[in-house]
Amino acid sequence: PESHLAPAAAKPKTSPKSIKFLFGGLAGLSAGLLRQATYTTTRLGIYTILFEKMTGADGRPPNFLLKALIGMTAGATGAFVGTPAEVALIRMTADGRLPADQRRGYSNVFNALARITREEGITTLWRGCIPTMARAVVVNAAQLASYSQSKQALLDSGYFGDDILCHFCASMISGLVTTAASMPVDIVKTRIQNMRMIDGKPEYKNGLEVLMRVIRAEGFFSLWKGFTPYYARLGPHTVLTFIFLEQMNRAYKTYVLDR
Repeated sequence: PESHLAPAAAKPKTSPKSIKFLFGGLAGLSAGLLRQATYTTTRLGIYTILFEKMTGADGRPPNFLLKALIGMTAGATGAFVGTPAEVALIRMTADGRLPADQRRGYSNVFNALARITREEGITTLWRGCIPTMARAVVVNAAQLASYSQSKQALLDSGYFGDDILCHFCASMISGLVTTAASMPVDIVKTRIQNMRMIDGKPEYKNGLEVLMRVIRAEGFFSLWKGFTPYYARLGPHTVLTFIFLEQMNRAYKTYVLDR
C-alpha cells in the first residue's frame, strides 16, 4: 500500500543568498582580472622594453643596480595604471561585509568604475595611489631584477640552457627574494590601513614608525612572520608569471619579428 512508501526526498533548493554570494564572487573576479590585465601587463611590458634598451650592443645585460632601477620604474608605472581596478576590487570584495543599507552593489568592474567616476569624481579612482606605487617599487625591484640576475647566473654556470627548467629555477629564487623584500612593506601597509585614531591623532605617523614599533614590541624577525605561507602563495605566482612571459616573448620573436 501507498501508506508504507517512503516520502519522496525533497530536492535541495538554491537559496537567493547563495546565488547572490556566487555572483558577488564573480563580480570581484572581474575586478581582479582587470587589475592583472592593467598592472601586470604594464609592468612586465615596460620592464622588457627597458631591459632590451639597456642591453649593450655586444649583448651584455645591464648590471643588477640598473635592473633594479628598471624594475622600480616598471612597478611604479604599472601600479599607477592598475590603481583604478584595485580601488574597484577592494570595494567589491568588501561590499558583502557592509550593512545592507551601505552596500554599493556594483554589478561588475566596469559598472564600479563608471559609478565611482560619476558619483565621486574621476580622481577617486586613484585614491591610495602613492602607497600602492611605493609597494610596487619595492616588489618589482626585487622580483624583476632578481629573476633576471638569477637567470643570468644559471646560464653562466653552464649547467642550464635557456629553457623552462632555467626559467623555473630562476623564478623560484626570485619568489624567495620578493617574499623577503615585500613582507615588511606589507606589514607597514596593512597596519597603516587598519590604524586607529587615538585622542584625535593617528596611531602611526609614518611607515618608519610602524617598523620601529613592530621591531621593539615583537622583535626584528617578526617582520617575516608567516614567511612560509606567504612564499607558498607568491612562489607559484612568480613561476607561472615568468614561464608564460618567457614563452610569449619567444613566440613573439619567432612568429612576428623573425618573419
